[in-house]
Amino acid sequence: MRFLWNIYLALIVLVVLSGPLRAANEQIIEQARSIDRLHSLLVMRNGQPVLEHVQAGPGLDRPANLKSVSKTIMALLVGLAIDRGLIADVDQPLADLLASRFPEAATPGSDQITVGHALSLRSGLQSTSGRNYGRWVQSENWVRHALTRPMVDRPGGRMIYSTGPSHLLSAALMEVSGQPSRTVARRWLADLGVSLGFWPTDPQGIGFGGNDMHISPRDLARIGELYRQGGVLEGKRLLPEAWVEASWTAYGTSPWSGDDYGYGWFITEIADHRAYYGRGYGGQALFVVPSSRLTIVMTSNPAPPSPGGRHFRRLRQLVEDILVIYPSA
Repeated sequence: MRFLWNIYLALIVLVVLSGPLRAANEQIIEQARSIDRLHSLLVMRNGQPVLEHVQAGPGLDRPANLKSVSKTIMALLVGLAIDRGLIADVDQPLADLLASRFPEAATPGSDQITVGHALSLRSGLQSTSGRNYGRWVQSENWVRHALTRPMVDRPGGRMIYSTGPSHLLSAALMEVSGQPSRTVARRWLADLGVSLGFWPTDPQGIGFGGNDMHISPRDLARIGELYRQGGVLEGKRLLPEAWVEASWTAYGTSPWSGDDYGYGWFITEIADHRAYYGRGYGGQALFVVPSSRLTIVMTSNPAPPSPGGRHFRRLRQLVEDILVIYPSA
């Protein structure tokens, strides 16, 4: 029965993409071609691809470096860990989960950082990103380095963009599962039909929480679809709906973009639509727009130097133009 339904949906897509809509899609592709660093664009509506474009990079089916969209994936893994009973809830202190990995020299107050604080980047600790990134990844122990940064706010205070808290979550996942976080991530993502490619580790063998996961655009779109459908994919409940709702709740605000931030997801308005997105260095992006039943994946050249906000504004404009073609469903 599901096979027949998929054929029916595919026929709908073929009909819809005729005439004016096809011409509009071609205009979007022309816009995409004008963005030099863009590698690929994939647009899904109602779970079906309605626009596929590749102009560079590994394509739609091979793993691409998602950079900090990895924070969105790490938040998914934490949700699965809570659902499996390995983590009690988002209020559990990271110090309890990290056990012996929690350093004796940790900055006073860091024992108050909870799972939820780390997910929403409100640890209170000085950022390990930006100008501090090099020192952090060259340190002998990334967990210790992150937890010995100065406190620049209280745990649960303002959002401080940093990959350190996401890496602490990866270390916690490794500790509570008793297995390398990379092993756990590969197995759990495979359960969702998602293949995790290369994912580097720190000197202690902890998967680089919040950065450098390699996943194909098609598989990233599956994750977007999982969230768009409230934790259900292909008719199966794979993630609690409550986790999607919690992930898409604003806990802080980015000081750079002004967009809100949940658990691994930015929250914004685009063309009068509520949209949720993960964003990575160089122009990696996963957008989900539930009101239009859209999931949009974009990959770009991840190599430095990054064009920064200018490039991302062009990607966001692409999303806005796509929403004009595919308004509320």
